[in-house]
Amino acid sequence: MGAVAEPVVSVVIAAHNEESVIARCLRSLSVSAKPGELDVIVVANACEDRTAQIARAERVRVVETAVAGKAHALGLGDAECRAFPRLYLDADVDLDTESLRSMIKAIDRGALACSPVPDYDLAGVSGLAKRFHRVFERLMAGRRGLSGTGAYMLSQEGHDRVFPLPVVISDDGWVHRTFSASERQSVEGARSVVRPARTVRAVIRRRARVRLGNQELDRLGRKAEDPPLGVGMLGGLVRRRQVGPLDAVCFLTVLLADKMVARWRRSTGKDGTWSADRGSR
Repeated sequence: MGAVAEPVVSVVIAAHNEESVIARCLRSLSVSAKPGELDVIVVANACEDRTAQIARAERVRVVETAVAGKAHALGLGDAECRAFPRLYLDADVDLDTESLRSMIKAIDRGALACSPVPDYDLAGVSGLAKRFHRVFERLMAGRRGLSGTGAYMLSQEGHDRVFPLPVVISDDGWVHRTFSASERQSVEGARSVVRPARTVRAVIRRRARVRLGNQELDRLGRKAEDPPLGVGMLGGLVRRRQVGPLDAVCFLTVLLADKMVARWRRSTGKDGTWSADRGSR
């Protein structure tokens, strides 16, 4: 198979202590790629493990920085990119080459931003956490957009709206809210393997981060188009027997707990503190 003269797409992966997953991510991405087709940059930010060495062994470009934080890392990687469109991929998410190409086609057809459809790998997830994830996926069906998929792609025009990326808790939320529904696309032919939080404690921590991230975006003027998830929507799923009563109770309990955790973080001034999400590792 001949080499590609110029890269077709640039890929930026922000990685903080991701030695256990970075090789899997990179191998999935390049499994059927032509030589030179992908321009991949891994940004090892404040790593204390072998993330950078493992990434280099996979023959991708690596940028190292002592500054922790995903938004900063994405900015550094973006500055190294050689091509458009550009994919921004989480280090613990698997996206194969064919899914990547399907996303490129969506951009070529006019989308300013697009994302894959997430497939959740629930291996190793506790029973109660699984109940939460099942309900959440039912509620989010048809309205996820660019958030929560572990990957999003931007055209050059879309990129110019998003970058320079501000230092925010939710980079994918910022991107999602930058585009109208007609400008962004969830690509049915593209799938990302996402590994959600494995324990109820990890789910609550992650959901608290999401809540704080959404509140931050509201303050920055990035208002959500969709209404927030509500009890009425959950009740409808229960009445239609799409969700069991016990699952619904577990879901509501987690929402109450994450609301309390988010409130505590705000009261202690920790709501804007960056931290890596390790709940799915």
